[in-house]
Amino acid sequence: MTVAVRGLDVALGGRPVLRGVSLKVPAGSWTAVIGPNGAGKSTLLRAVLGLLPCAGEITVAGADLSAMKPRRRARLVAYAPQSPSLPVGMTVFDYTLLGRSPYIPHLGRESARDRAIAGEVLDRLDLTGLAERPLDHLSGGERQRVVLARALAQQTSVLLLDEPTTALDIGHQQQVMELIDRLRLSDGLTVVTTIHDLTLAGQYADALVLLSGGRVVASGTPAEVLTRAAIQEHFQARVHVLPGPDGRPLLSLERP
Repeated sequence: MTVAVRGLDVALGGRPVLRGVSLKVPAGSWTAVIGPNGAGKSTLLRAVLGLLPCAGEITVAGADLSAMKPRRRARLVAYAPQSPSLPVGMTVFDYTLLGRSPYIPHLGRESARDRAIAGEVLDRLDLTGLAERPLDHLSGGERQRVVLARALAQQTSVLLLDEPTTALDIGHQQQVMELIDRLRLSDGLTVVTTIHDLTLAGQYADALVLLSGGRVVASGTPAEVLTRAAIQEHFQARVHVLPGPDGRPLLSLERP
C-alpha cells in the first residue's frame, strides 16, 4: 500500500517540530528517513501512526488515516518504536501475541488463529526456541527481533520502524536490516524506517528522505541524497562518498 504525507505540520509544547513535510512511499518499497538529531524523524513516524496531533494529510492506499478509528488504523499500519516498553517477566510469545490486539474483541480473548499467527511469526524470525523466555532475559539482537515480531503479528501492509538497529553491534545491524528486506520482498510490505547510520540507510533503502530543521531538504535515491555537500551542510560532518560495487553510496569520515 502506498503511503502519502502532504503538508504535515506538528508542534509539541507550542514549538514547531515538523513544517510542511511531504513524502510518498510507493507500495512495496522501503524509504529511510534520515537527518541530524532533533530533525523530527521519530515525530514523523508517530504522527503518521496517529499518536500525535498534526495538521496536513496522511493517507494509506488513498484512505485518510486521521479519519480511522485506532483499531482500523492498527490493521493497516504497524509500528516498532525505538525504545519499546518490554514488560519484565512477559514471555516472547505473549509479547508477540500483543500484535493481535486489533483483531481481538473488547473484553474478549485471543483465538486459536491469533495464537497460530503469533507462532508462525516467531518461526519466520527464528524465535520459536525463545517463545517461553522472559523478555528481560534476551540479548539486544533478540529484543530487536521480538519487537519486529510483535509488529509483524499485526499482519499489516505498512511497517514503520523507528531506529531498528539502535544499540546493536555491526553484525546484528546487518542481520536486522537483511531480515527487514527479506520480509518486505516476500510479503510485499511498504517499509518506512528512521535510521542514524547513513551507510546502512544507503545500502538497504530504495529511497531516502533527509529531514533537517523539521523540513524535507532532500529526497530521492540514496546516491541523490547522500552527497558530500548535503552531509556537510546538515550533519556538520566531512565525509568521502564513494559508489560501492552495486552503485550504492559508501561513506567514510574525512580526516583533516
